[in-house]
Amino acid sequence: MVEFQVSIADPKEGKSFQTKVEGHHANSLIGKHINDEVDGIFVGLPGYKLRITGGSDSDGFPMKKGMIMPGRKRIIGKKGIGFKSNPKDVRVKKTLRGSRISSDITQINMKVIEHGPKRVADVFQKDEGEE
Repeated sequence: MVEFQVSIADPKEGKSFQTKVEGHHANSLIGKHINDEVDGIFVGLPGYKLRITGGSDSDGFPMKKGMIMPGRKRIIGKKGIGFKSNPKDVRVKKTLRGSRISSDITQINMKVIEHGPKRVADVFQKDEGEE
């Protein structure tokens, strides 16, 4: 069974919140790409719209926008996701993951683009208090 750790950023409040997604909600996220909009019901936020902004797999390899595939690939680059600053014009070969969510992904980053009736902080504080 697939399970994702989801980090939800709320730009309105300037905070981020973490939650686990498993079961049929996690299965419905498989096949989505970076920049796809999803309904908030998948992460426990009904009435919200979220945008997928990235993620990483179990070994820590980050997802890169523009690589339309579910697996890993070694690419040569000099700036952007997965690359640290090097001297000018030095290219480095790095392993990155494609932008499609698959069962190998363990962590997904999302951003709120449409707010629902409740504050995000209220929804997740109630969940933490119940545990």
